[in-house]
Parts: sequence; C-alpha cells; structure tokens
Amino acid sequence: MGGGSPIVLVAAVALIDSDGRVLLAERPPGKHLAGLWEFPGGKAQPGETPEATLIRELAEGLGIDVHASCLAPFTFASHAYPDFHLLMPLYVCRKWSGIVTAREGQRLAWVRPARLSDYDMPPADKPLVAMLRDLL
Repeated sequence: MGGGSPIVLVAAVALIDSDGRVLLAERPPGKHLAGLWEFPGGKAQPGETPEATLIRELAEGLGIDVHASCLAPFTFASHAYPDFHLLMPLYVCRKWSGIVTAREGQRLAWVRPARLSDYDMPPADKPLVAMLRDLL
C-alpha cells in the first residue's frame, strides 16, 4: 500500500452544552459535501496540531474561545474519499467562553444525542455518532 491519495488532517469537536446537546453545523453551499451536517472543526494547516486547529477554527467559525486543556481526545475517523484520505480526530469539549454564533453563514443545531442520526452527515462523521451516543 502507500503512494495513494494525499492524507488530509481535519480536526473536529463535539461541543456539548449544559443540557447534554451536541452542536452540529451544516456545510455551506459551494463547499465539498454542501448541505450535510458535521461536527465543527476544520483542516489543519501545515505544522498545526489538531488542538491548535480547533482553537483557531472555533474562534473563526463560531466566535468562541476554547483552551487546549478543555479539548478531550475522544475517537477518530479514517475515511477514503475518491481524491484524498481523511484522518479526523474527534474531541469532546464541554467548556468554552463566548456565545456560539454562526460567523460563516452556516446553519447550526444543538441536537440531543438520540437525534444525531436524524441529520444527514458526511460518510466520515456517521460512525462517530454511535460512539458519541454511547458516551452521552
């Protein structure tokens, strides 16, 4: 094996509010897999750790401040798309400062764990839902 598609590192987080709901964000029009719901996060920049990626992405996309110490590694997805291979660590975060706001025009939804599978998600996110439900 090897020599295949490039590996893309995308860090994602399950933000969990005081009511035990999980935040999902809809992928905006014009993006790959637009209209599907996903855990917030984004692509790591060269030399950036997954935690640094999440801190940056959550500040830019949702207007909240998260400390690395509040990001608990939970599980990960490894998924082959046609033109790249996605490696996506998923963190759990229950503590942040600021109010979650859709800064990039994306729709947001706070979802009860039992209802997560009602949302159409990218293939890489789907296996994470059952694990998250078991945790919560």
